Amino acid sequence: MYSAKMNNILIAIVNYRTAELTVDCLRALSSQINDFENMHVVVVDNNSADGSTEILSTSIEHEGWSPWAKVMPLKKNGGFAFGNNASIRSAQSEKQQVDYFMLLNPDTVPHPGAIKTLLDFMDTHPEVGIAGSQLENADGSVECSAHTFPSPLSELDSAAHLGVLSRLLHRYVVTHPVQSVAHPCDWVSGASMIIRRQVIEDIGLMDEGYFLYFEEVDFCRRAKRAGWQCWYVPNSRVRHLEGASTGINIAAKRRAAYWYDSRRRFFIKHYGVAGFVTADLLWLIGRCSFLLRLRLRLGARGNQAIDPKWYMFDLLWGDLRAILTGRVWRIVYTGTRT
Repeated sequence: MYSAKMNNILIAIVNYRTAELTVDCLRALSSQINDFENMHVVVVDNNSADGSTEILSTSIEHEGWSPWAKVMPLKKNGGFAFGNNASIRSAQSEKQQVDYFMLLNPDTVPHPGAIKTLLDFMDTHPEVGIAGSQLENADGSVECSAHTFPSPLSELDSAAHLGVLSRLLHRYVVTHPVQSVAHPCDWVSGASMIIRRQVIEDIGLMDEGYFLYFEEVDFCRRAKRAGWQCWYVPNSRVRHLEGASTGINIAAKRRAAYWYDSRRRFFIKHYGVAGFVTADLLWLIGRCSFLLRLRLRLGARGNQAIDPKWYMFDLLWGDLRAILTGRVWRIVYTGTRT
């Protein structure tokens, strides 16, 4: 068994106009550098065009982080998978072999020992290909980062907000209550996710057809099909300011089109066009049920106000338009090549 110090780990941080947060993340990593002999950090800047590259480069030089951290500026913003893949490809082209790749969001601050805990877990569980940290909000509360794969039935459950239905569809519920012990799951959040090198050799890089969101879900699903396990490791604690660069958690804000594009790509790629259409129909049935119970005051739980603006319209009309314009078939074609 290898120790964390002996492993060669590459941490990839994809920055897009969050330079100050990225510097905070690097500062947290700097306090953990003594846990390793071979830890390197690549900050990939997705063409922020706001001075991020200069801020990050200056901070790395001024703080003395140059021996283990560097900035990789890209010429375009190709998304989360695109940025991470760029750092992984660069590492694969070098002579020194990387044992583990770790994806870390710029809006995260790893607690002391968080990275070493993940590495030690991976070293003692060779059957595990991917593991994720416990993510904590700014107020210290724990957000769920271990999930079940989305499916047509999970869409029915998430839209209906009906307790009895959730109990019947328990195995399909995407997000379950947070557990305090390490356990296997279908997928973990890409905000803090470690990947064994062999997994990438077996299944390839992340699918760059996703601009943002669902790419880690897709990657974990491909890994599972290849026989690799995915685990949630709560002793690895990471503070996460989710949505700092995208505003995804602001309910009053209209959700970006790329989220709907990513959802559509995931369902078509893994369930086919028929499964994708079924997912939308079940979501619509669940949502109509919820709205009817809300109108009749029949104990509907949840609150529609938590949805982004125009959520129902953007989801259903966007998917219908993709079908009418034939874009779903392009996804079928490109999705089979990842």
